[in-house]
Amino acid sequence: MAIQPIDLQTLFTQLDKVAKTQSDQREGAALHQAIQGAQLQRKTEDQIKAVNQAQNMGEDGAEKVKDRGAQAHDGGKGRKHEGEKPDQEEAKAAVIHDPSLGRNIDISL
Repeated sequence: MAIQPIDLQTLFTQLDKVAKTQSDQREGAALHQAIQGAQLQRKTEDQIKAVNQAQNMGEDGAEKVKDRGAQAHDGGKGRKHEGEKPDQEEAKAAVIHDPSLGRNIDISL
């Protein structure tokens, strides 16, 4: 199937529309890339300005903070003795002490 001269005339008149469509597509891709870059930059700036939460909020983290505070108030007396074993420390922690124990005297007969 050969191309007739009349077909060429029709194609040549449509060439400017084809060129315009292709240039719009190129500009659209560049514009889309610029918008994505601006969004990424804004997101990065927001992350820098935001307050970050601690990642590991387990029991160990809270105990460490509590232990440091207790040692600061004791003046460093809260340190472990070298001869004590971990089992002995746990046994001492399990004993409950009554604050009024030994303060009251019963003198009834």
